[in-house]
Amino acid sequence: MSDQLTVTVLGTGIMGAAMARNLARAGHGVRVWNRSRDKAEPLAAEGAHVADTPAEAVQGADVVLTMLYDGPAALDVMRQAAGALRPGAAWVQSTTAGIGAIGELADFAREHRLVFYDAPMLGTRQPAEAGQLIVLAAGPAEGRDVVTPVFDAVGARTVWTGEDGAAGSATRLKLVANSWVLAATSATGETLALAKALGVDPQGFFDAIAGGPLDMGYLRAKAGLILDGKLSPASFAVTTAAKDARLIVAAAEENGVRLDVAAAGAERLARAAEQGHGDEDMAAAYYASFDEKP
Repeated sequence: MSDQLTVTVLGTGIMGAAMARNLARAGHGVRVWNRSRDKAEPLAAEGAHVADTPAEAVQGADVVLTMLYDGPAALDVMRQAAGALRPGAAWVQSTTAGIGAIGELADFAREHRLVFYDAPMLGTRQPAEAGQLIVLAAGPAEGRDVVTPVFDAVGARTVWTGEDGAAGSATRLKLVANSWVLAATSATGETLALAKALGVDPQGFFDAIAGGPLDMGYLRAKAGLILDGKLSPASFAVTTAAKDARLIVAAAEENGVRLDVAAAGAERLARAAEQGHGDEDMAAAYYASFDEKP
C-alpha cells in the first residue's frame, strides 16, 4: 500500500486538531469531524475535508482515528459512522478510554470488520502540534504497514505493547504513565500553594533543588504556568485530567490496588473544575488548595 492514505480524524479538540494538521502536512488525505464544527473548520485551510457527520467523514477512509472524550463517546460516534465504514479499514482508537471500555470498542470493530488498534498517545498540546507524541500501540502485526505512516506523522516514536488491541495493553500503559503525570502535577500545585501560605518565595525552592535529583523540567514547566498565570489555552484541560484520574483509580480498584494519591488527585481536579477552572490547564488544580482563588 502507498504511504499516502485517506485518514479520518473523529474529534478535533486540542490533540485531534494537531494530529489532523500533521497528517495533512505529511501528504495524507484528511477528513475530519467534530461535534462542535467550529473546532474543525480551521483545518480546511490545511486541506482537510470538514464533514458534517461521522458517516460522511469516514467514507473511503483507509484509517479512522478517534480522539474523543472517553470510551462511551468513541463508541457513540463510531455507531453514527457505522453505515459508511469500509470493511478492512484500520481503526486507530486513541481516546483515553480506560480498561473497561476497550472490550466493547473492540467488539464493535469485530462486528464491522475493522482492524482494531488500541493506540493512546503520550503528550499534550505542544508535542501534538510538533508531531512529537509517543504512540502506545497494540494491534496485529499484519496491517501495521497501514497505520505506521499515521503514527509517524503524529509521533516521535511508537511503542508496541502487543498484537491484540482488544487486550488493552496500550491503554494499561497509558494509565500507568498518566498516573505519574497527574501525581507530579498535583504535587507541583500543592508545593506552590504551601510556599504561598508560608510566605516562601517559590524561586528559593527552585534554587534549592536546582541540578539535583529532585529537579525536573516538568515541575518547572507546570509551576511556570501557575506563577505566570498562563493556564489558557490548556495543554491538557482540568476536566479531561479529572476523567483520566477517575479511570486510573477505577482500574486500580478493579485489580485490588489502592491508589490514595491518585484518588486525592482526582478530587483536587474535580474541585478545581467546580471553581471554574475546568477548561484551563490541569496545573490549575493548584487553586483547589484554596477556598477561593487567591
